[in-house]
This record gives sequence, structure tokens and C-alpha cells, in this order.
Amino acid sequence: MSERFVDVPGGRLAVHDFGSGSAIILLHASIVDAWAWEPLTPYLLDAGYRVVAFDRRGSGASVTEDVAFSNRADVIATLDALGIGRACLVGNSIGGMVAIDTAIEFPERIVALVAIGAGLAGYWVDPTPEEAALYEEMDRLEGHGEPEEVADLDVRTWVDGLGQPNDRVPAEIRELVREMDLEAIRARRDPSRPMGRPIPLDPPAGRQLARLSMPILAIAGALDASDVAAVARHLEEQVPTARALIMPDVAHLIGLEAPEALARAILDLVEPLAPW
Repeated sequence: MSERFVDVPGGRLAVHDFGSGSAIILLHASIVDAWAWEPLTPYLLDAGYRVVAFDRRGSGASVTEDVAFSNRADVIATLDALGIGRACLVGNSIGGMVAIDTAIEFPERIVALVAIGAGLAGYWVDPTPEEAALYEEMDRLEGHGEPEEVADLDVRTWVDGLGQPNDRVPAEIRELVREMDLEAIRARRDPSRPMGRPIPLDPPAGRQLARLSMPILAIAGALDASDVAAVARHLEEQVPTARALIMPDVAHLIGLEAPEALARAILDLVEPLAPW
């Protein structure tokens, strides 16, 4: 295992690099950091892959100056720093959006793509009335609530699943996510810690899906918000190389809930392509 920092323009990324072989890059959700991939990593390593996870700018141990930056370019800079020519990208939530955007902008560097619980910029799905009320409450707490209130609602929504009991998943997973989320919330609210200004892909990904030609697996948890399953099915409908997978009995953070099942899905996608 190698833990190191990769310098990027106006920032520095904390990178965890495990194993050797064809590379799989893991991009985390916004309420956690790269350590959320720890349960998944051994399954990919045991299958003979190199696994790289890094904290996005402003998350975990990664830092940024108050600059405009591209998350997509940060992915490519990490590949370059580690001597990786091409990789499979696996992204959860906003990490899934970054993975899709990166594959569109740099298709020659991406051999396969796995988007887990991901949105799709430029493609809007109306929330259910219950979801709309929940998102309104999230916005209110983000602006005026205590960090603990924000983190508790995030855990109930994204770990438990919408409308699910709070004992559906093991307590240690809920507490791990809560602690990571609290760190992220406090970092966002710390005036001494810049978050930078992400540069969106233009045009947005939803209008550039024709640029995707690599094998794609779009995964949604059946207990997740309704839009992620809609995005997965939309990708399957619009991209000939994409397949949707709706996994039962899991919510948003599938890598923590069901790492073995997620690993099997990833490996089924990439094994016919390896080595690359």
C-alpha cells in the first residue's frame, strides 16, 4: 500500500494506492471520503487489480486554494502521477457524476465506467413529493442547522434509505458515515479552509452521451432516491454500451452496505477487458 499526495494546480490530493495490475480508480460520495471504499478494496485486490482511491479537493485530507478547478482534470492528473495510462472509473454519487464527466472529456483514458447512485448533469428527474420535502429540509439545515442535525438527516436519507428504519444497516456503518459527514460539513463551514470552485463540464454530460463508447455499468440501490434508478435506466437507453443494474435491499452507499456484491458486479464488467 502507498499513501501519498499528488500536486494539482492550486491543490493537493491525498491518494491511496494499493496493489498492482490494471487500475481501478474509486471516486467517493460527498458525505464520505476515500476511506469509505475500504470494505470494497480487498475484493478487487484479490482479483488482481490495482486500486486507487483519493479524496476529492476539499474532502478528507485533500486541500485546495480558492481557485477554479476541474475535478475531471484532477482524475487525469492522478493517473499521470501514478503512471497509469488507462483505468476503469468507479464513482459513487457525486463521484459517479465526476466519473461520467471524465469519461466524456477524456474517453481515451477510460477503459470502463461504473456509476453508482449517480446523477447526470443536464438530465433532470422530478422528485417525488416526499423527496421534494426532504430535500427542502436538507437545504434548510445546510443553511441554518447544526452540523450534527445535517449529518443525522444525511445518514437517515443516504445510509438507511428513504423511509427505511434506522436499524436496517449495522450501527457501525451509520456511525462511520456520520463521522465522515461531520468532518465534511465542518470543512465546508470553516472560513479558513477554501473549497475551490469546480468547473462544470460544458455542455453537460446529459447532452454528450454519444461520446461514451466504453463498457458502462450504471448501478442504483432499490432503496435510494428515485432519480438514481431513472439515471441508470436513461444511460442504458441512450448509450449502447451501458447496462443498468438495480440492486435490491441497498440504498446510496452500496460500497459500504454490500461490498462483496458490488465487487462482483464491477469484476463482471472489467474481467473481459483485462489486462489494459
